[in-house]
Amino acid sequence: MRIAIDYTPAIRQAAGIGRLTRHLINQLLLLDAPHTYRLFVSGPLSEGWARPDEWPANVQMRPTRIPERWLTILWHRLRIGWPAEAFVGRCDLFHATDFVLPPVTNARTIVTVHDLSFLRFPECAHPTLEAYLKTVVPRSLARADHVLADSFATKNDLVELLGVDADRVSVIYGGIEARFNPKAESAADTICRQTYDLDRPYILSLGTVEPRKNYKRLIRAYAALRDAEGDHLPQLVIAGGKGWLYHSIFATVDQLGLREHVRFLGYVHDAHLPSLYRGAELFVFPSLYEGFGFPPLEAMASGCPVVCSNSSSLPEVVGDAAITIDPHDEDALAAGISVGLSDSDRRTNCIERGLRRATQFTWETAAGELLELYAQVRGS
Repeated sequence: MRIAIDYTPAIRQAAGIGRLTRHLINQLLLLDAPHTYRLFVSGPLSEGWARPDEWPANVQMRPTRIPERWLTILWHRLRIGWPAEAFVGRCDLFHATDFVLPPVTNARTIVTVHDLSFLRFPECAHPTLEAYLKTVVPRSLARADHVLADSFATKNDLVELLGVDADRVSVIYGGIEARFNPKAESAADTICRQTYDLDRPYILSLGTVEPRKNYKRLIRAYAALRDAEGDHLPQLVIAGGKGWLYHSIFATVDQLGLREHVRFLGYVHDAHLPSLYRGAELFVFPSLYEGFGFPPLEAMASGCPVVCSNSSSLPEVVGDAAITIDPHDEDALAAGISVGLSDSDRRTNCIERGLRRATQFTWETAAGELLELYAQVRGS
């Protein structure tokens, strides 16, 4: 089978969808399968990008000379039907990995929809992106032969909000890398602490600084805990690059007089994440909506107890291994953090259950399921 895959997010995006696409497809390429893979990349390859040594000979890179932005305009705004086969050649299956499906002439098609946050929480999405996705995602779903979701929560949203037939939607979970583990203190951990000046205990939260991550409620809950418990409470450390509407999040810290106790690290290099998780007293993830949710699983795999939202995909990801709270309830969030820090039995239980839970999510399993889905869609 000749399989074309949109590898663009794996090249262009460091975290989130980029990480999922990169690890899932890279693992897929290592499976012993008699197929030819053509990895489509919108725009030229990034400077310094190198083909992984472990990729087999049946993998071909197909970058375009047309920048990603212009292809987006041609395909999804002007709706010029210049088929993807013009870039990848004849193929039997085309997998669009990032919400939108380009024009495809003869191949069977799969489109991955990672979440429907732009419909569930439109107030948390950038207006331009919201308008774009509301237009192109339904079109892509209508043309695709099959739809892939990262969780059953997203599958249910696809059925409920966009009327997609449930039989057309499959779910494949992401995996956890082996580098996320609870190993003893290492030189890398020491370097990480020094790099970010983490010389005292901290509560960690991670994700782009934007409204959907619910940081304002987290900061207010933390302020209430400080009022109740005093200075022995660990500092709150938020790691993640700036998204949009972040100014009011930073302003909340100043309004509550927490500048000495709440720190924003900005974008954190991917290599530092295991050390950040291992060094934290507690990981808190109060996000309003997630299509999957890597950070809680990564924290669990690293031996860090977790407090997270009971909404969207998160309950099916963390199972019974985390302290779950209503992300809209600041009192519940504060109580969850307090229990996660002070109840030693609950902490031990969360750590043990979290380590077991994390082992259930592997890239090897995900890649095998994706290969089976390709065969199923091609044969249907």
